[in-house]
Amino acid sequence: MASGRVVVVGAGIGGLVAALQLAGRGLDVVVLERAATPGGKMRELTIDGAGVDAGPTVFTMRWVLDEILAEAGTSLDEQVVLRPLDVLARHAWDARGHLDLFADKARCVEAIGQFAGPTEARGYIAFCARARDIYATLEQPFLRAPRGGPLGLAHRVGFARLPALWRIAPFATLWRAIGQHFRDPRLCQLFARYATYCGSSPFASPATLMLVAHVEQEGVWQLEGGMQALAQGLRALLLARGVHLRCASAVERIRLQPKGKRVAQLELASGERLEVAAVVVTSDAAALAAGVYGGEVARASTKLPATRRSLSAITWNMHVPTSGFELLRHNVFFSPDYDREFRALAARKLPDSPTVYVCAQDREGGQPPAPGAPERLLCLMNAPANGDQHRYSEEEVSRCLQMTLERLRSCGLQLQPTADQQAATTPADFHRLFPGSGGALYGQATQGWRSSFNRPGARTAIRGLYLAGGSTHPGPGVPMAALSGRHAARCLLQDLGSKKQSPPVAMRGGTSMH
Repeated sequence: MASGRVVVVGAGIGGLVAALQLAGRGLDVVVLERAATPGGKMRELTIDGAGVDAGPTVFTMRWVLDEILAEAGTSLDEQVVLRPLDVLARHAWDARGHLDLFADKARCVEAIGQFAGPTEARGYIAFCARARDIYATLEQPFLRAPRGGPLGLAHRVGFARLPALWRIAPFATLWRAIGQHFRDPRLCQLFARYATYCGSSPFASPATLMLVAHVEQEGVWQLEGGMQALAQGLRALLLARGVHLRCASAVERIRLQPKGKRVAQLELASGERLEVAAVVVTSDAAALAAGVYGGEVARASTKLPATRRSLSAITWNMHVPTSGFELLRHNVFFSPDYDREFRALAARKLPDSPTVYVCAQDREGGQPPAPGAPERLLCLMNAPANGDQHRYSEEEVSRCLQMTLERLRSCGLQLQPTADQQAATTPADFHRLFPGSGGALYGQATQGWRSSFNRPGARTAIRGLYLAGGSTHPGPGVPMAALSGRHAARCLLQDLGSKKQSPPVAMRGGTSMH
C-alpha cells in the first residue's frame, strides 16, 4: 500500500509542502491543481503588462520553510531570494503623520514614544514581552503538533508550565488585552489588527493572537519576484524529485472503496479516473462538507455556518502612478471608527469607511520608483465572506473602489487608476477560485478561545483521506499552511506504514506565526 499512488489535490503552499515531503520518502506523488499555475492563494495577476501579487504578501516565520527544505536536502536561500525588511509596515490614520514599526525593537520604542508619548512606549515594551511569552508557550505544543484539543495542549505543555498557559489569557479578547497595554486608540487599532491576519474581528478573537506581534518582530522578508517566486521554486523542486504536477486539472469527485471506509479513486473534470492509495485535499475544508468532491466524502469535514466563516476581501491589483503619501512595502490606512467597521462586517455588510492595506511591490528596500512611473500595488479592504450568496455588481465594486481611494486620499495618498490599470477581486470571485469557501480567505474565523481547536487536523474519518491548507490546523498564512502540509505528510506516512519515516522535527536555535 505504501508504494501506491498518492494524490495531492491543490498546489497551494500546503499541497506543495506535503508533496515534497511525501516524494522525499519514495512515494509516487501526483499533484492536481485546478488553476493554470501552482501557488493556490499565492496568485499573480497581470495588470497593464506587469505581474502583481494578488494573495499573501507578508512572509514571516521563515524557519518553517528553512526546516522543510533542509529536510529535502536544500535550503530556502537556494530556491528564492529574500531580503529582510528594515521597516515592517507604515501606518496612517490621517494626513498629519504616520507611524512606522521597525525590525529593530529599540527603534519601535523610540518611534512610539515620539508618536504617542513615553507611557505608550513603555506599554509597547510590556506588550512585546507578553507576545513573546504567548509564542514561546504555544510554538512547540500547538503550532508544531499535528492536532489536539485543550486537554491535549495542556498535556503537551506539561504540569510545570500550566501557569504559563494561563498567562496567555485564552479567555480574553484581543481588543481587551491590547487595552491593557495601550491607551492611545490609534495604537489599539494598530496592534488589534493582527486579528485580521486570520480573517477575524479583534473584538471577538482571543488574546493569544498577540503572538503575531512577536512573529513579525522576529523578521519580515520580501521575496524577489513576489510570492509566486516561492511557488515556482517549490514547483522546480517537485519536478526534480519526480513529482507529477498537473495544472488545469480539476478534481470533481473522490470515490471510496465499496465498503466506504477508504479512498479508492479520483474522477477529474476531464473524465479521467485515477486509482489512489491516499489523497491529501488542500482546498478549504468546508469544500468537502459542501459536496465539492461528491457526497461520498462529505462526512470528512464539518459544514461551516456562514456566520463562522473568516473574513473575505475586495482587492484591487493596480499598476498606476502614485503621489503624496510616501509608501513603503507594507502600508495600512486605518478606518476612523474601527468598532463600526467590524460591526458592519459582523452583520455581513461592507463597511462604509474601511481600513485599507496597500502592498507596494516595487518599493524594494523602501526605494520609490521613478517620479511619474507606474508601480505595482495590491489594495485590500475587508469584506464579509458571502461570495456564495451575494453577487457583487459593477456599481457596488466601483463604489467600494471610490471609498477605498477616499480613505487613501484622507491620508495623503493620491491614486487615479484607469480601467486598464486595475482589476478587482470580490468575495464572489474568491468563492469561484476556491469552491466551497464562500469567499472566506482563512477558513473559519478565530472567535472565542475554542476556535483554534475547532480547525480540522490532518486526519479525517475516512481512511486514506487527509487535509492540509490554511483552513486546517494550525491556521492560515503561508508558514502555517506549510506546517499543515508537513503534518498531513507525516500522518499519511504513519498510516500507510511507510518504513521511510520523516526525520525528527529540527529545532532551531535561539529564542523561541503572516
